[in-house]
Amino acid sequence: MRHRNKVKKLGLRKDHRTALLRNLTTSLILHDKIRTTEARAKVVSARFGRLMNIVQKKEAREAIRMTPKYLSNTDASRKLLEVLKPKYADRQSGFTRITRIGLRDGDKATLVQIELI
Repeated sequence: MRHRNKVKKLGLRKDHRTALLRNLTTSLILHDKIRTTEARAKVVSARFGRLMNIVQKKEAREAIRMTPKYLSNTDASRKLLEVLKPKYADRQSGFTRITRIGLRDGDKATLVQIELI
């Protein structure tokens, strides 16, 4: 049963949504902060939290094998395991901060900055 398994569709087809979220998560890891819309930032924040929990609980080789589902770049996987895993070793959740920065001119969508704490 799929009770309470809600998917934020973001107005995109599944393959496009998967690629977008993979690229946003990779950019967040590589650059430590990104600018995007509020809805996308909330989904990326949850996705990054899930990824950090996987990395913290699994052994290194298992985590390496599981990261391509969430990331599109081996440099991001390396940084996740070598830099971010020790940095967040004492933290269970709350890895990101979302800050509103204004409205986009074209469609007045709420823009936010999501950054690693």
